[in-house]
Amino acid sequence: MTKIDSLRRVLLPCFTSTAAVSDHRTTTTTTTKKRLSTSLRDDISPSQTTQETNVSDDQQDQDSDSSPFVTSSIAPPRFSKTMVIGTIFGHRRGHVWFAVQHDRLKSRPSLLLELSIPTQTLVQEMRFGLVRLALECHSSPESDLGSCPLRSVPVWTLFCNGRKVGFAARKKATQPIRLMLKSIQSTTVGAGVIPSFGVDSGSDNGGELIYMRANYECMVGGADSESFHLINPDGCLGQGQELSVFLMRSRR
Repeated sequence: MTKIDSLRRVLLPCFTSTAAVSDHRTTTTTTTKKRLSTSLRDDISPSQTTQETNVSDDQQDQDSDSSPFVTSSIAPPRFSKTMVIGTIFGHRRGHVWFAVQHDRLKSRPSLLLELSIPTQTLVQEMRFGLVRLALECHSSPESDLGSCPLRSVPVWTLFCNGRKVGFAARKKATQPIRLMLKSIQSTTVGAGVIPSFGVDSGSDNGGELIYMRANYECMVGGADSESFHLINPDGCLGQGQELSVFLMRSRR
């Protein structure tokens, strides 16, 4: 019994300390885990959480504002542009004609206008390099001019560089005019003098026609506006020469 007692005295303290140490480690680990989790929650203050929430909301608002599917602005109508061939011609002592062709091989013009401005007056205006021919039409609600196509308007008021110079009328191409256009169909850009082919043969205007032929940029701004702008490559028709024809319809 004495030996057993002595063994108990020697061995029991060893097991007791190990258990105590293990219990202590367990407690420390548990406490440490509790402290770690508590410190993580303590680092986030309510004010910071509110600020982060506001920032995220602002970013979402900015993203939603910048999204093309949320904000859609109505774009203005775009101008349609096409390339046409324009020919200005007339007798020396007569008045001016303006023909528009979409295909130079077709002698029938898509638009033919007879202008009351004398040929010599237009030539003098072109010496200054800038010519603006404006054809205006006023339509009332009870008139049929507001519903017809712009090129079908029969009569216009004619202005040259802001001054009223008379009237303009839409015409159908006669056989002499078709022959004249066919004779210069191989000319894309140029000016000169050609036989009259019987154009305005009833009046004493001389036997020759003065013509100027070039490409024009046709711009359609809507149902009530259309314009033709001379394209003068490399100054072939005169250095700095600019010529534009405007068709405008106003509604009352």
